Amino acid sequence: MVKEVKFFDYPIQFKELSHAYLRILENVLESGCYILGPAVEEFENKFAEYVGAKYAIGVGNGTDAILLALYSAGVGRGDEVVTVSHTFVATVEAIKFVGAKPVFVDIAEDHNMDVEQVKHALTKRTKAVIPVQLNGRVCSGMEYLRDITEKYGIILIEDAAQAIGAKYKGKFAGTFGLAGCFSFYPAKVLGAFGDAGAIVTDDERIAKKLRKIRNHGRNSNGNVVALGMNSRLDSLHAAVLTYKLSMLDNSIKRRREIARMYHEGLSDLPCLKLPPPPVDKSDHYDVYQNYEIEAESRDSLKKYCDKRGVETALPWGGKGVHQFRSLGFYKVKLPRTENFFKEALMLPIYPQLTNEQVEYVIETIREFYL
Repeated sequence: MVKEVKFFDYPIQFKELSHAYLRILENVLESGCYILGPAVEEFENKFAEYVGAKYAIGVGNGTDAILLALYSAGVGRGDEVVTVSHTFVATVEAIKFVGAKPVFVDIAEDHNMDVEQVKHALTKRTKAVIPVQLNGRVCSGMEYLRDITEKYGIILIEDAAQAIGAKYKGKFAGTFGLAGCFSFYPAKVLGAFGDAGAIVTDDERIAKKLRKIRNHGRNSNGNVVALGMNSRLDSLHAAVLTYKLSMLDNSIKRRREIARMYHEGLSDLPCLKLPPPPVDKSDHYDVYQNYEIEAESRDSLKKYCDKRGVETALPWGGKGVHQFRSLGFYKVKLPRTENFFKEALMLPIYPQLTNEQVEYVIETIREFYL
């Protein structure tokens, strides 16, 4: 009988395939090549092939991926970058650390960037736009966003940290603009056993520049030809990611099954607003990195779930980036984002969840409202 459901269960992820992971560890340690090298190159090639990009560059984490993509594209002091506040602070950190100014637009009904607002946020200083492909869903209207940025000569960089494998009109997240940035944080759809990230691009010049910058500005001969930083993907994470990449489609399939169970079990409750359900023939192919709902009496529901052993989470502590007063964005007004965070709640969703556990989550929520 189910008595608890963890929001994410890290140990079970290892235990499920422990023999394979230990074999990978042994192979990497025996190789004597622990940073960059053949294992990283293999993963980069296979990841680029998977998403349909020409190049993939492994880096230390998803935050570095955004930072390096901006830096390599020439975004810097005095520039403005249009993005959203409904994101992890890393998106905005990267913009600030290259010296640029974040300019926020509101979200649409699906919790992603309202691309219709982007045009009105552009100024003479706008250098880039960063849509954040949240919760495993690609922003609607990416062609419109691509057309706007091309028309005005603005760089399009995707924060696709939560959207590995997601598609919009058959095109993978991360491949709509100059670069796409990914995180392989352990809880992600494709997760390592620590921090790791990657950037994908079709631009050969940008790819070469990124390979230098991630490794202290050194070229393939080891000569320092530019100022860079230390953001190298290590061989162990790369080998684990290559192995997991081979199972990614099955992992996504299971996430979509769980999302469908949630939708079928909760969609009749008028006090909840659920994500769009998985549909076979649709512009969107969602991978459900998170299952993020809007719930009336959200705080009371969360307490009831806790009491019943169901772990839920408030996205980023229940605030958008602009709502953290210490960051200095408190004068920004984003009505949809602010209203959303009053009711936002994330339910457990990961491939190792059993049907019984999912049904227990549904039962718990229904008991609270009914």
